Amino acid sequence: MASNPNYYDLRPEVRAMAADARKHSRINAADYEKYDVKRGLRDLNGKGVVAGLTEISEVHAKEKLPDGTEIPCEGKLYYRGVDVEELVAGSLRENRFGFEEAAYLLLLGRLPTVKELEEFRQLLGYYRTLPNNFVRDVILKAPSRDVMNSLARSVLNMAAYDSRADNISLSNVMRQCLQLISVFPLLSVYGCQASNYKEGNSLYIHAPDPELSTAETILHLLRPDSQYSPWEAKVLDACLTLHAEHGGGNNSTFTTHVVTSSGTDTYSCMAAALASLKGPRHGGANIMVVRMFADMKEQVRDWRDEEEVEAYLRALLDKRAFDKSGLIYGMGHAVYSLSDPRAKLLRSLVEKLSAEKGRQEDYQLYSMVERLGPKVIAGERKMYKGVSANVDFYSGFVYHMMELPLELYTPLFAIARVVGWSAHRMEELINMGKIIRPAYQYVGKHRPYQLLEER
Repeated sequence: MASNPNYYDLRPEVRAMAADARKHSRINAADYEKYDVKRGLRDLNGKGVVAGLTEISEVHAKEKLPDGTEIPCEGKLYYRGVDVEELVAGSLRENRFGFEEAAYLLLLGRLPTVKELEEFRQLLGYYRTLPNNFVRDVILKAPSRDVMNSLARSVLNMAAYDSRADNISLSNVMRQCLQLISVFPLLSVYGCQASNYKEGNSLYIHAPDPELSTAETILHLLRPDSQYSPWEAKVLDACLTLHAEHGGGNNSTFTTHVVTSSGTDTYSCMAAALASLKGPRHGGANIMVVRMFADMKEQVRDWRDEEEVEAYLRALLDKRAFDKSGLIYGMGHAVYSLSDPRAKLLRSLVEKLSAEKGRQEDYQLYSMVERLGPKVIAGERKMYKGVSANVDFYSGFVYHMMELPLELYTPLFAIARVVGWSAHRMEELINMGKIIRPAYQYVGKHRPYQLLEER
C-alpha cells in the first residue's frame, strides 16, 4: 500500500489526460472495411484468420460440401485427433479420473498405456509441492483480491526458485510445464484462501496428497474438512478435461504462441497466458452466467413460465436487465454455431449432480434458457451464424452447485488450460521459425515537429 492514502485516487488531471487520449486515438470504423482488416482476426462468420498450423487439437464446427461451400454442423472437439466426448465418456465408463489421461495425450500426442498413465500420475504427484516457505513468503505476504493476479504473481515468483528458469531446451521446458500443471491447483486454492483470510475469514492450508487426482486435490485443498462426494470429483474432473485445450486460436493460447516465439522463459509465457485468460471475454464468462441467473431468479416470479423467462431474455438483449450489456451470457461462441460439444457433455453430468444437490428446479431453468436463448437472439439480432449454449453456460452452474468460491472460477479454467498452453508452447519451440509479428496499418496523418516554446 502506498504511503500516500490518496495514491490510487483518479486525479482530475489524469481524467483529462484519458479524455485527450480517447480524442486522439479513435479509429474510423469504416477504415477497417476500407483496408480489409479482419477485426479480432475473424471474419463476419466468426472464422479466424489462419496464423499457424497445429497437431494438438481441432475445433470442428463446419462441413465442406462438394462445391466448396461450408455449412454449420454439430460442434466437435478433438484432442490429438481423439474426440473429447469419447475421452470423457471412456473415463466415466471405467470409473476413473480422465484429466491426467487428457494431459498425457495433449503433451505427448498419444493415449497412454495403463503403466504409462500410472507413471504419469505419480510424476504429477511427485511435483505437486511448492518450494520451502513459498506459501508464507509469496502467497500469504500480499494477498490479492483477484486470485488470477495472485496466480500470475506466484508463477512469476516460481522462476526465482528455478536455477534453469531461462533454459528453453525441450526437456527443461517439459519439466517446467509438468511442475506448473502439478502446482496450479495449490497456487490457485492457496491464493483464494489467502484472499479470504485477508477479508477476515479463517485460513485453511491443507497439505497436498500426491495420491489424489487433480480434481480431488482441488476439493481436498479447498474444503475446510477436505470432504467431497465421488460424483463431485468426477464432474469436476470432466470440467477440467473439457477446458484443457481448445485449438491454437483462442486468445490465451495464441498469446502462448506469440510470447514463446520471442524466446522467453516458461514462467513469463504462462503469466502472459494467465493475463489473457483473466479477461471477462475469455475466462470469466461463467461467472457472469451465474450472476445473470441469480438476477433472473429475482426478477422472474415463476421460473416455470416460459413467457416470463423469454421476456427476461428479451430485456437482456434490449439492455434493460442485469448488467445492461445486451448479452445473454453463456450463449454463442466464436466458432461453434449449432452446438458446443463441451456444453452437450456437461449437460448430462449436470443433471445428475443437480439431483444429488437438490437443485433440480435450477437445472430445469437452465434447460429452458438453453432452449429459448437461441430463438430469442435469432429474433432480435442480425445473425451471421447459429447460436447455442457454450461450455460456460453449464460450468458455472457446476461450480455453483459445489459451492466453490466465485473468485476461483477463472483459476479453475487456468488449472485445466495450462495443459493446452504447455502443449502449444512446446509445439512452438519445436517448430519455431520467426517471431510472431502481425502488421497494423497506420491511418493517421503526418505532421511536423514543433519546438516546445512554439506550441
